[in-house]
Amino acid sequence: MNQPVLEINNLKIEATSYPPSEKPRDVVLVDDISLMLEKGRVMGLIGESGAGKSTVGLSAMAYGRGGIRIASGEVKLNGVDILKAGHAMQRRLRGKTVTYVSQSAAASFNPSRKLIDQVVETSVKSGTPRRSAERDAIALFEKLGLPEPEKIGNRYPHQVSGGQLQRAMTAMALCPRPELVIFDEPTTALDVTTQIGVLAAIKEVIRDTHVAALYITHDLAVVSQVADSIMVLRHGKMVEHGDTTQIIGSPQRQYTKDLISIRQVQHAVTPSRGAPLLRVSNLAARYRGQETDTLKDINLEMTPGQTLAVVGESGSGKSTLARAITGMLPPRRGDITFDERALSPRIGQRSRDDLRELQMIYQSADTAMNPRQTVGAIIGRPLEFYHGLKGAEKRRRVEALLDETELSRGFADRYPAELSGGQKQRVCIARALAAKPRLILCDEVTSALDPLVADGILKLLLDLQKEEGVAYLFITHDLAVVRAIADKIAVMRHGEIIRYGMRDEVLSPPFDDYTDLLLASIPEMRPGWLEDVTQHHPVREGEG
Repeated sequence: MNQPVLEINNLKIEATSYPPSEKPRDVVLVDDISLMLEKGRVMGLIGESGAGKSTVGLSAMAYGRGGIRIASGEVKLNGVDILKAGHAMQRRLRGKTVTYVSQSAAASFNPSRKLIDQVVETSVKSGTPRRSAERDAIALFEKLGLPEPEKIGNRYPHQVSGGQLQRAMTAMALCPRPELVIFDEPTTALDVTTQIGVLAAIKEVIRDTHVAALYITHDLAVVSQVADSIMVLRHGKMVEHGDTTQIIGSPQRQYTKDLISIRQVQHAVTPSRGAPLLRVSNLAARYRGQETDTLKDINLEMTPGQTLAVVGESGSGKSTLARAITGMLPPRRGDITFDERALSPRIGQRSRDDLRELQMIYQSADTAMNPRQTVGAIIGRPLEFYHGLKGAEKRRRVEALLDETELSRGFADRYPAELSGGQKQRVCIARALAAKPRLILCDEVTSALDPLVADGILKLLLDLQKEEGVAYLFITHDLAVVRAIADKIAVMRHGEIIRYGMRDEVLSPPFDDYTDLLLASIPEMRPGWLEDVTQHHPVREGEG
C-alpha cells in the first residue's frame, strides 16, 4: 500500500454553545471519524447540511472555524501529525501542500483585486516565477471552460458570473499543484452543463497530477462520478463507508438508502387563470459600461399562485432578469406590471406595498445577511418594517418562521457565522416569508441544500402556495427541481428566452439543441455517466 497523503484517526471536534439564560456547554460536532486517502484517490463526504462534512474537510488543514476546536485525534499529512505542528508550519502547508475550494466563491475573493492576481498569489509566494504561474492559471482557466482564458483573469470578481467565479476558485486551488485538495461543494453554484465541464476537469487533473482529494457534497449523483470511495456522515458520526460502487449499488444503512432513493416532491400543474399577477413586456437591460444588452426583448407573464421556472446556464441572464423585476437594475426599455399596475423601474421609487408584495431570496446566503446581526434580528426586520410587530409578538412570529423552515427556535440567537450553508439559506427563506409577499423571486434557493432538506423546502414552498396563493419566479439550473415545482418554464440563453410555455409542453420533444443539452446534463447516479455525456455532448468552452 502507498503511503497515504491524508490519514485521520479518531477525530473529535467540539464547540462551545451559549444558550440564552443557560450555562455554556460543549457540543460535539464530529465524533470519532477515521479515514485514509492515498495519492490520486478521491473520497466523497456525503451527508445533510450540518452533518460535519466541511468541519472534517477543514480539519485536514488543521483548521477550525470560529469557536470550533479539535478536541482529540490525529490528522496526518504524509505521515506527519499536523495537529502537533506549530502554527508556522500549518500556515506553510495551507495553500501549498493542501488547498481548499469553498462552497461560496463570492465570499472568498477580494473584490478589489483582479482574478489573476488572486489565483497566482500562493504559487508566487511559494517561489514560482510570476510568468510561469500565470501560464499555469491560464491553462487551468481553459481546462475549466472559462471564456477568453487569456483575458478573464484581468476582470474583477464582480465582473463575472457566479459559476465563472466558482471555476476561477477551482483554478486558484489547483494552481500551486498541491498534494491534497478539499473540494467543498465546488459545483453547487454551477448550472448542469457547466458542472459537467468542471467535474470532467477535476477528474482529468486528479488523473494527470495524482493529487488526493476530499470531495464534500450533498449530491450523490455528482460524487458518484468523481469519487473512488464514499463516507456518509450524519450528526457528526460516520454512518457508512465503502467503495463508490458498493455505496451506490448496495447501501447497508437506511439513511444511505434514503439519500439514494430520494424522490422529488410532485406538483400538479396550475393552469393560467385570470389577469396576470406579473407581466414583463419587451424588456431590455444592460449593466453600466456595457455596449450590448444583457437582457433582450424579454416577454413573460404568470398568474397568482403559479410557479414560473427560469432555466439556463450561468451567465444566461436569469439573475439579471430578477434584478430588473425587483428594480435593482432599471431596464433600458420595456414595461413591468404587477397586479395590473405599472411598477417603477427603480426600487427606490416603489411604494412600501410594492416592496412587501415582491420579495427575493438570493443565491448566495453568505453575502445576503448582516454577519453582525442574530438570526432573530434578520428575520424580525421585515416583520417590524412591513407589519409593525415588536417585542414578544415579533419573537413568536420569528420562532414560527423558524419552525416552518425546519430550524429550531434556538437558532434565533445565533449569528450567520455559526450556521452551515444550508441553514443560512433557510434563514433567508424565512426572512422573505416574513413579509407575507404575493410573489417571491427564488434565485437558486435550494442549490446549497442537501436533497432531503431541499425536498422539505420545496414542499414548504408548495404548501405555502396552496395556503396563501403566493407565486414564485424560480431561477434554477436544476431540471429535477423544475420538473417538481414548475407550472410554466422559460429557457434562457445569452439574455433571450428561447423556449417558453407550460411545463409539460416545454419538457416534451421535439427539443431545440440547447434544451436537449440541458436535459441530457442532469447527473445520473451511475458510474460512467460523466464519460458518456461528455462523449455525446462535448463541453463547449466559453459558454457562460
